[in-house]
Amino acid sequence: MTETPETAETPFDRAAEFDRQVRTLVDRGYPSLAGVGPEAFAAAVAPLRDRATATTGPCDIDGGRIPFLLVVARGAAPIEETMPRTTLHRGRLPGFVDRSFEPGSLERFVVPEEIGLPDGDIYLLLDVERGEEFCGVVPGEAMKTVAERKRTPLTIEEGVALVTHFPEVLAKNKCFSLGGSRCGDRRVPALWISKRAPKLGWCWEGNPHTWLGMASAGGRSAG
Repeated sequence: MTETPETAETPFDRAAEFDRQVRTLVDRGYPSLAGVGPEAFAAAVAPLRDRATATTGPCDIDGGRIPFLLVVARGAAPIEETMPRTTLHRGRLPGFVDRSFEPGSLERFVVPEEIGLPDGDIYLLLDVERGEEFCGVVPGEAMKTVAERKRTPLTIEEGVALVTHFPEVLAKNKCFSLGGSRCGDRRVPALWISKRAPKLGWCWEGNPHTWLGMASAGGRSAG
């Protein structure tokens, strides 16, 4: 169960939220994916706790705004293994990778050099927005606007983390592209709902969709 969105009456407990996200990853088998036990995994993420609790900004789950996310890099948790560990809110069917990704193509969707990622297999994504304001906007233009705001588009792994920790964020007509992972062509990865489950697919950077925004974040931190 996710935390209640922050209001004046119910302040968002960042320490409790960090612990919840750790439990979520442990419960979904991320330690075994990374080749460690639950205790070693918890010890590895512990240095991020102070940075997470020091974050500011609202937690508005319905509005798609999250102060921080624990992200496990694909080197420790392959996308093919993490997508089936996602579900929709109150759903049971596992997420999946669309067949439009030809065999081996996910490995070619990497982070552009101008974005960069923190060192290490686990880090924090900060000030996350689902980005439904970009629904109906050409993805290429949405990414330009994100860059102009000094924000960064989410990678595939970060999108998976968002749905893993907050499945409510992936909602009908409020799905999102992941412009932080590219493979050198016009394809932009995206997460949307298909067959009552989360689906990782892609869309052309020049084609707008009324139900597909552009997720972004304020930054990343390794501690």
